[in-house]
Amino acid sequence: QVQLVESGGGLVQAGGSLRLSCTASGRTIYQMGWFRQAPGKEREFVAYIGSTTYYAGSVKGRFTISRDSARNTVYLQMNTLKPEDTARYYCGLYSHDHYSQPSSYSNWGQGTQVTVSS
Repeated sequence: QVQLVESGGGLVQAGGSLRLSCTASGRTIYQMGWFRQAPGKEREFVAYIGSTTYYAGSVKGRFTISRDSARNTVYLQMNTLKPEDTARYYCGLYSHDHYSQPSSYSNWGQGTQVTVSS
C-alpha cells in the first residue's frame, strides 16, 4: 500500500516561489499528479507527470512538475505565484482514465498549504 507525504508549502508574497515535494513509500511511483483545493471549492487539476507532462492552463509557464526516481519523489516548482494560487496542494497516484480528474487517482497525501499574499 503506497503512502504519499507532501511538504514544502508556506506563506509567500505574490511573485515569489515555492517547491513542493511528494515522497512515496511502499512502491515505486511513476504516474503522478498534483491537485489543489481552496475552501468551498472542488479539487482542481494542476499538473501530471508520466512519460510526458501536462499542466492546467492557469499554471502553464509558471509551474514545473518533475520526478526524482532515486528518491521516489515528485516535485512541483511554483514560480511567479499569484494570490489565486492559494490552496491546499495534494499529490496523487494515477490509476486510470483521464489524468485531469481527481477520481482517476487511487491514493492521496495529506496535502500542504500554500498561501500567497498580495
